[in-house]
Amino acid sequence: MNRLILYRLLVAVGFIAGLGLASTVASQRTAASMAGAAETFISTLSSEQRQAAALAFDSDDRERFHYVPVEMFPRLGLKIEDMNGRQRQAAHELLETGLSQVGFAAAVDIMELETVLGILEQNNGRMNRNPEWYFFSVFGEPSPRGTWGWRVEGHHLSVHFTVVDGEVVGSAPSFFGSNPAEVPEGPKRGMRVLARVEDTARALLSGLSESQRTVAVLADVAPNDIATEAFSTVHPLGPGGIRASDLTSRQRDMLMDVIDAYTSMMADDLAAQRMAKLEEAGIEDITFAWAGQAERGGKHYYRVQGPTFLIEYDNIQNEGNHIHSVWRDFNGDFGRDVLREHLQAEHEPRRPRYAAGVGVSVVPTPFDGFGNSGRSPGLKRSRSD
Repeated sequence: MNRLILYRLLVAVGFIAGLGLASTVASQRTAASMAGAAETFISTLSSEQRQAAALAFDSDDRERFHYVPVEMFPRLGLKIEDMNGRQRQAAHELLETGLSQVGFAAAVDIMELETVLGILEQNNGRMNRNPEWYFFSVFGEPSPRGTWGWRVEGHHLSVHFTVVDGEVVGSAPSFFGSNPAEVPEGPKRGMRVLARVEDTARALLSGLSESQRTVAVLADVAPNDIATEAFSTVHPLGPGGIRASDLTSRQRDMLMDVIDAYTSMMADDLAAQRMAKLEEAGIEDITFAWAGQAERGGKHYYRVQGPTFLIEYDNIQNEGNHIHSVWRDFNGDFGRDVLREHLQAEHEPRRPRYAAGVGVSVVPTPFDGFGNSGRSPGLKRSRSD
């Protein structure tokens, strides 16, 4: 049975409605797996490596993230390059606890694309395209109880998980990118790591009537990047796009297929948790918006926005062969909503700190028609990052 259909059936009969018992139990199983894998990973490290990989939960770095190369945005954590074979295996096993088989395969392929990119760029020295420059960080002490989290991040990959009292309460932001979107030459020619993320949205756009397209398409030219970039806190973007309530039953299924392309990257229970939240908030209020060219190979952007979440995607750079895609939770990024309740304290949104040490304003942000605030100050961008 299609996993999306299964989710909706389970929600319909109440098995994973909201944050119900089944979702909670499943999340606890994943949290236990994460704690065991994180403890094993840390146990393999030397004292010097632990200083790099093990950080305090209240570290400013926990909500500091980006998807650009390391030269443009230095990371904390322990990079794969500095791990031995046993440590690399333990690191990969930790990553597997948060992602599905599809998501883990995508993460590994994204890392390997650095090698492909280096060849395509002929190692011109502008960027060090290194598949081992991905950083693992553990925040707090992994345990069946207590508050802790972990992150894996590097160029075009940034996944974050927060655990409170033995339950995974946050699995966002989750960013997956692909450069190139389709490998044009060489042994991996034709490889498309994020094909489903692109193709499901284009299928939905193609399935709209002319009048529906008029509502869904915001502009003929796509914005330069995803609007939320790497802001630590995001709010709903401006109005625009077509509502799920204005779609036919078949079109709504296609919209849900777009969403499933993102949720299916996560471990099964975390994916179910995301689906349950958006079902509870109301599918009718979800909107789909597109900008740019409709044909494959053209520069384009889309977003799917609901009351509690935002999906953003762009394929702009390299003449429409360079994907950025992200899932954000308006209240739940970095587990904030549950942490507020758990710690009974308001947390000021932290600001990403860039290489130049320049703070970046988060929200409220003066969004334009796409919700695009422009480039983050203090961050140098290349033509192909």
